[in-house]
Parts: sequence; structure tokens; C-alpha cells
Amino acid sequence: MLGSIPDLLRLLAVPVFGWAAYRDVKTRRVPNRTWVPLAALAVVLLVWETYTVLTGPTSGQAYLIRVAISLGFVAPLAYGFWLIGGFGGADAKAFMLTAVLFPVYPVYYLPTAALPLEPSTLGVFSLTILSNTVVAGIFYPLGVAATNLAQGRFSPAMFIGKPVAIERLPEEYGRLLESPRGFTRSGLDLDALRMYLQWRGITLAQLRADSTRYRHPESLPSDPNEPGDGAIVTDGGEPSDARRPSSELGSDGGVSAGATTDDTVAAVADEWGAERFLDDIEGSAYGTSPEQLRDGLEVAVSEREVWISPGIPFLVPMFAGLLAALTYGDVLFSLLVLVGLA
Repeated sequence: MLGSIPDLLRLLAVPVFGWAAYRDVKTRRVPNRTWVPLAALAVVLLVWETYTVLTGPTSGQAYLIRVAISLGFVAPLAYGFWLIGGFGGADAKAFMLTAVLFPVYPVYYLPTAALPLEPSTLGVFSLTILSNTVVAGIFYPLGVAATNLAQGRFSPAMFIGKPVAIERLPEEYGRLLESPRGFTRSGLDLDALRMYLQWRGITLAQLRADSTRYRHPESLPSDPNEPGDGAIVTDGGEPSDARRPSSELGSDGGVSAGATTDDTVAAVADEWGAERFLDDIEGSAYGTSPEQLRDGLEVAVSEREVWISPGIPFLVPMFAGLLAALTYGDVLFSLLVLVGLA
């Protein structure tokens, strides 16, 4: 395979994005250090090519316009989606990185063809990666629905979720699609559930076995554990539910002896200790409200099977979109042409 030195160096992104996609599936966590070498490379290559274009025989106007679109539209778009919760932090960083690393189409010469086979008219390669990612992501809900249909699972959640046994919740990533009132798209995040259990120092099995006791805020430990970030396995390989025993209660069950009647009433009103948990931890539990936490815990202690949305490990379709862009080109544009819309 032949190509310019910058374009060949850009191929280093393929194994990095592949590893990030694998991590996204396994842990939903991608360390920030993953992107640092590629970000440095992206800046170097952008400066290199810009200098080459500006000092070359042509004006380079088309190149500069495409770079401006990539940096001025794709990167802010990714950041905006992160701000509104549409992307996770790793997803946003990955897309902003592609905006700098792949502002224009690379070219790779094979003996009988040049890749990508179908470049877009606009010529902004980061936009092609983005549109290919969207196309790849569409197949996820279709696959989920087909799997549920084949197994006879019918539910309002069948296009976005799957049923799991309640005891498996601590081993799953995603979000509950059920509340005590039925189907919901804004159920408890399972990372937040793991954080809560670790903070209390109990397992889900213990919570279910004695829900009446744990529902009362007086059962809260006087010295809670660090909640962690809700990962099933941390980067160091330690299970996220590693904890010390939960028998460390206050002298009167967690409510100080000097508490006033009003204080006690307020504490009892805090069912499951949801407000105290969210007030005690640093930051937020993935935007979880006390009401979401209470609803999720009620479902967790009362049901034997629940529907969850595992969500799309977004770096997986992004990796697929990158591979498709480097080889075929703009998949979405070709599909639009096929149906007569472009």
C-alpha cells in the first residue's frame, strides 16, 4: 500500500480505535491516555500538511475550507452532543480527535485501485466517519429487535433493550427500562446502582433479602465506602464491588443521638438514603436523581427479571465507520444515491 507519509501515519489510528472499541464493550471505560499520542500526532500532521499546501504551487483553498469545516463544525458538534448527554466522554474525545486527524480524505494506492473507493463530494473525511458511524449504529436496534422477536420477547422495550435476571444486574452495563409504574426511558443507570451498593457496603442479594431494613435510612453506615465510578472491573483489575463489611452503623443505627425530632423525621423521609448518598458523593452518579434511584431500587428488590437498555457502546460503530471510510468511503452518500435522494 502506497500513500503520503502523513496518510500512512494516520493508519496508526486503526489499532487504537479498535482497542478503544474493545474496551468500550468490556468496561464502558476508555482511559484518557488512550487519545494523547494520537492527538499529538494529529496536530503534527495537520501542521505538516497545512505548511505543505500553503508553500505548494496551488492555492490550497479547497484544503483549507475542508479543514475549517472539520475543525469548526465536526469538533464542536461532538462537544455539543457531549454537553447534552448524547455522547459519553470517550465518544466525544474520539470524534474531536478524528476532526483534527482526518480533516480531508487520505489516499492509499493499491495495485488495482485507490482507497477510499467512494469519496464524498464535500471531501471532509471526518464527516464521512461520522455519517458512517450513524449508519453502523442503525443496525444495533434492528439487531436487538430481531433477537427479541426470535426469542418471543415482546415489550415496548424490545427495540432498545433485553430482559435480564435481577441477580445479574451488577454484572451488566446500561439503564433500567422499568420503574414501579411501568416502562420508562429514564430508568436507573446501572453504574449508579453499583456505586450505591458499594457506598453502602452491601450486595444486591443482601438488599433484596432484607429490603425493609435497608429501605429505612437509619440502616445507612456512619462511615460509607468510596462509591467508585460504577465500573464492573476497574483499570487495576479489582472488582468494582470490593468493599469492607457494612456493619459499621452509627450508635443508634446511623442517626446521631443528638438529632432533633425534625431531623429524624427528615431522615426517615429519605427512603433508601437516596438523598444522603447523592449528597455524600463527589460529583454526580451519572445524573441520577433521588427519585430515579428510589424507583430503581424498588424495581431491583421486587422483580425477578427486568428489561434494561445496554446502550450502544458507541466506539464500536465508530470503529466500523472508520474502517468503512478508509476502504469504501462515504456509505451514507452511496445509500442516498441508491434511493435517488442524492
